[in-house]
Amino acid sequence: MTTYQETPGTVVRSTVPQRLDRLPWSRFHWKVVIALGITWVLDGIEITIAGSIADRLRDGATLGLSSSQVGLTASIYLLGEVVGALVFGRLADRLGRRKLFIVTLAVYLLGNGLTALSMDFTFFAVTRFIAGAGIGGEYAALNSAIDELIPSRHRGHADLAVNGTYWLGAIIGAAANLAFLNPALFGPDLGWRLGLLVGPVIGVLIWGLRRTLPESPRWLLTHGRTAEAEQTVGEIERQVEAAGTKLTAVPESEGIALRQRPPIGYRELARVLFREHRNRSILGFVLMVTQSFLYNAIFFTYALILAEFYGVKDGAVAYFLFPFAVGNLLGPLLLGGLFDTLGRRRMIAATYCTSGVLLFVTGWLFAEGMLNAVTQTVLWCVIFFIASAAASSAYLTVSEVFPVEIRAQAISFFFALSTLFGGVVAPWLFATLIGDGSSPWRVFGGYAVGAVLMVAGGLTALRWGVDAERRPLEQVAAPLSAVDEGQHPTGGEWTKGQVAR
Repeated sequence: MTTYQETPGTVVRSTVPQRLDRLPWSRFHWKVVIALGITWVLDGIEITIAGSIADRLRDGATLGLSSSQVGLTASIYLLGEVVGALVFGRLADRLGRRKLFIVTLAVYLLGNGLTALSMDFTFFAVTRFIAGAGIGGEYAALNSAIDELIPSRHRGHADLAVNGTYWLGAIIGAAANLAFLNPALFGPDLGWRLGLLVGPVIGVLIWGLRRTLPESPRWLLTHGRTAEAEQTVGEIERQVEAAGTKLTAVPESEGIALRQRPPIGYRELARVLFREHRNRSILGFVLMVTQSFLYNAIFFTYALILAEFYGVKDGAVAYFLFPFAVGNLLGPLLLGGLFDTLGRRRMIAATYCTSGVLLFVTGWLFAEGMLNAVTQTVLWCVIFFIASAAASSAYLTVSEVFPVEIRAQAISFFFALSTLFGGVVAPWLFATLIGDGSSPWRVFGGYAVGAVLMVAGGLTALRWGVDAERRPLEQVAAPLSAVDEGQHPTGGEWTKGQVAR
């Protein structure tokens, strides 16, 4: 494909967004969600396996790490995710979605592959940072691409389902650990290394499929590459029609006019986020941070609760993790469609507030000593069936309520904030509250904080939520390069894009 880029100031008019949104669900869209959604699976595998091998890494027969070093490596991985999201998110807006979701997958594969070869703490820590950077960068590029390629009437359900597959990764990671950490099958210094390679093996298998995906036509259109955008959409349309669907033509009068402009600088990014879209930024911050606090608080201390209060041994924790992960996986899959029918604002508020109230009640029952390991897990499954849909909707929100020119950077910014505030503070806070298991009411205090935060998130969505369901991205957040179509543009001539077939 020949690359041609209009000069800044040139105004183009195209029906590319409308043609993408009028497509029926097809094999192409399945390919998009599978090839890009694998990132969440990989992160779920990473977090689960890394948590499970923590104790093994303290063994003198392995790396012989101290407890503080083990904890530090978890923080280093999270720091890598933050740095990767911020760096690669900006590049995804400047260089394109496709280039970055190829590069970030390669960074993850490199980092995790090298981690399995670690011989000391320093090497292990550095490679964990690299793996985290790859995963963090993936989030910004892939969520942008998914939202920009999926038709508007399916965007909410598809996005929630993809984000929810983190828990499919958790299931895979837990199952892998049952085998690789079994001393009867693998030696102490071999099993944990093989476990770390589960994610890279899946990543390599999906590499070929991901390379067949096109660049986001919406990104191409706003970066002066109109001809490529038209050709890409035309190829997708031919694939859909070859499968037996007759597509209706989109009148050129329904197209969008865009004036080509230079890349967005940091000053303009700040202006858009904190002045033009201040309420949406508050919404994104609150939704992302509150769900992150809840998840990191519960998931990273899940094993501690079972061990300290219910006497569940390390080897049996995985069996309690499976139903918990299944509940988290099913939530977005089964509830996701309601975000496209009942609407974003209603469903986000409902899932956040309901999960917060249920968490408070469960915490009180726990503190009163009315639960055991099984009933605690059942209640967690119910809570996180709903909370998982809520958490996924936070990622959906920050990926669709900002203009296409800054979409990846917005995702990376709010992801970084949620990781720093929720990912770092929550596990430490809850581990401290749990202590030696002598004070369940102290732990209840932590649950109460998480519950209040989730309800606050739901009320924020009710107040400032955006009714984005079944609406084109360009109507949810007008591109920064959009031109008032009722007026002749200043500083350039109209350039027509390819007329829709």
